[in-house]
Amino acid sequence: MRLGGDAAEYAAVHTTADLVEAVSAADVAGTPVVVLGEGSNLVVGDGGFDGIAVHVRTGGFDIDGATVTVDAGVHWDDVVTRTLDAGLGGLEPLSGVPGSTGGTPVQNVGAYGALVSQFLHDVQAFDRRTREIVTIPGGACGFGSHRQSIFKHSDRWVILSVRFALDQTGTSRPIVYAGLAQRLALNVGDVAATDDVRAAVLELRRERAMLLDADDHDTWSVGSFFINPVLPSIPVKARDCPTYPDVAGVKLPAGWLIDHAGFAPGYGAQWGRGRVRLSTKHALAVTNRGGATTGEVMAFAAHIREGVERAFDVRLGPECDLVNCSFDDPAPEWLAAASAN
Repeated sequence: MRLGGDAAEYAAVHTTADLVEAVSAADVAGTPVVVLGEGSNLVVGDGGFDGIAVHVRTGGFDIDGATVTVDAGVHWDDVVTRTLDAGLGGLEPLSGVPGSTGGTPVQNVGAYGALVSQFLHDVQAFDRRTREIVTIPGGACGFGSHRQSIFKHSDRWVILSVRFALDQTGTSRPIVYAGLAQRLALNVGDVAATDDVRAAVLELRRERAMLLDADDHDTWSVGSFFINPVLPSIPVKARDCPTYPDVAGVKLPAGWLIDHAGFAPGYGAQWGRGRVRLSTKHALAVTNRGGATTGEVMAFAAHIREGVERAFDVRLGPECDLVNCSFDDPAPEWLAAASAN
């Protein structure tokens, strides 16, 4: 999002051993740690971080038949392209997702009908409680409910590498996302060449400003800022909202709730100083239009949350990771004064 303060210390690590050593040394010294991939899902407070930012730059990559083992620091889209080039299918709907491989199991990254958990065999991680390196099978990663895992919002685990089991084919799995099928001029359930699926996915992401472009402020975001809420039952006020089944109850699309609460794409030009707005492409991304502070972003997020709760009795939370900042932070003084007037 191009905002937030500095870390007190910074260390880039290029091997798994150095990654474990950096985190272990900080833990022994009592130094707070934030482990960074590419920061694509991270919002840092204006006051920065009084600890060490460990930047994972590991680059190991191995293909053995249909099994692919990737270090946490490898850029995710490189994994997609390299597996497709090797004749392996499955990951093509996840083309263009920003960030590094180590971040993909954290929120069970998904797009256009595919989820990382469908292909994830196991995760190698450093357990900061026991100080051991462990292998966690995909079935023990806590996937299931929307965008959840044992790694999310937990500082216990440092992901070191991820192993995937892919398909030895140049044809996609059946396409289940209607918009993708339509773009490919196919029916839901049809299959297509993996390269064709990748091209269509990148087109769709580009149209929604979900591919990084330094000149396009709609991409100055963390993508989906708010997580789709999963509730045990639907509030009366939200009875017209589309719903999707989830193991923990019923999932409601946060973008629909935001839009129908009166916050259309592009909303925010008249809010505050106009430096924080919703994306002009869709209502789920909070964007920095240039010169914004994290304090403004948090106040804007709280403003959206309050409006949705008023309209639908549904309280939204962050999809992204927040470091030294919160929706409940006090609004900047100038914004509080303007709101009072």
